[in-house]
Amino acid sequence: MKKNDPPAYSVFIVEDNASMREGIEQVVLRFGFPTLVFEKAEPALQRFSEATPDIMISDYRLPGMDGLALLQQVKQRAPACEFILITAYGSIELAVQAMQHGASDFITKPFSPEELAVKLERLSQRLAQQREMEKLQAQNLYLREQEESKYNFGEIVGNSNAMQEVFRVLQKVAPTDSSVIIYGESGTGKELVARAIHKNSRRSAGPFIRVHCGGLTESLLESELFGHEKGAFTGAIKRRHGRFELAEAGTIFLDEIGDISTAMQVKLLRVLQEKEFERVGGEETVHVDTRIIAATHRDLKAEVEAGRFREDLYYRLHIVPIHLPPLRQRTGDIALLLRHFLAKMEKEIGKPNLRIEPQAEELLLQYHWPGNVRELENLIERAAVLCDGSVITVTDLPPLVKDRGAVFALPDDNLDLNQTLEEVERALLERALKKAHGVKAEAARILGIKTTTLLYKLGKYGMQTAGEED
Repeated sequence: MKKNDPPAYSVFIVEDNASMREGIEQVVLRFGFPTLVFEKAEPALQRFSEATPDIMISDYRLPGMDGLALLQQVKQRAPACEFILITAYGSIELAVQAMQHGASDFITKPFSPEELAVKLERLSQRLAQQREMEKLQAQNLYLREQEESKYNFGEIVGNSNAMQEVFRVLQKVAPTDSSVIIYGESGTGKELVARAIHKNSRRSAGPFIRVHCGGLTESLLESELFGHEKGAFTGAIKRRHGRFELAEAGTIFLDEIGDISTAMQVKLLRVLQEKEFERVGGEETVHVDTRIIAATHRDLKAEVEAGRFREDLYYRLHIVPIHLPPLRQRTGDIALLLRHFLAKMEKEIGKPNLRIEPQAEELLLQYHWPGNVRELENLIERAAVLCDGSVITVTDLPPLVKDRGAVFALPDDNLDLNQTLEEVERALLERALKKAHGVKAEAARILGIKTTTLLYKLGKYGMQTAGEED
């Protein structure tokens, strides 16, 4: 290595003998390394706390703290610092002891400048390799983070073209205060998208308030959204603040907004237009500053055309639409989602190195996922909990997935597709209820659908009988 050639490594020299100290310094300076010299270990340690050297060369016998004690102190504070211990009283025992405490090398007096230079050259090469390795690790980490950031936005994961378009819209709309409407089937991650928008908005320090509009009657929804005054109705024993008030300076997420009544649509339109409302049973006008994000599984444009949804409210909500594709339309994301949920389950249930055997993964890749991403996450959680050890096998998968290979033969005559699909759906409902021992909430979870959706389907097929336990 020639003088002033990069890289240059800083060196501390600790030696109480002036001529020896000067000789060591001259060897080090030939390498072009910045150098500080000390007669004792204590001032070297004091300076060490201010600026950590790459290499320390120290005599073993020093006044006060000896070189071995100095080595131990240095390694406690900076394990990466290379350390050469010098002694005129060398022995095998001392060399072994120094190496055990982390010394990089050992040299015995008297030694020639060339001998010390060889050791410095060797350490320089090691340091260069370490720096190159650290650089590569940092680059790999950066590239991995960049690669992963392309495939996720918060907890939303995907590398398909459809999801990349979703991420692009999210990045643009999140910093604004514009209203957003999220379209997607049950389980596609509409609430995750809403939370990601809130988290990346200027309102992120404010509350995120969720209201499920589809599961409440009109009167209950009105009280839930706008609150009520004491005595407004039977049971209203005190004033209650509504969700809009609770979402002040934050975001309110109106899930399944396509299910609200026409009367409620009128009241909601006023909030969007005027940023104000009255509590149920009250006369005081309440002003609010909150961002509205809505979601629905319905086609709101079709609902407007059918006269079930107000056109003016539609356009107020439809400032920025986001369409979440069902999982069956982005099957290329399934493997990525599997890795994501496996890593998540490792932390949540405390099973390290969770993985899935190839046969089981193949079944998951070919499954049609009617419950979308939520169904996939629920399935991975169930399998991770039930599997022996850290490997999810085919036996850990639910029957609905394992039996995906069932083939329906086409009849000789024309096929009634609607009737066939209804028969399949009914059979799946029966199997889920049987597996859940008649508990509808559990059957809905197995199917990856909401309990309200399950109840609707049971009523549709006349499977809802009085006296059944929920």
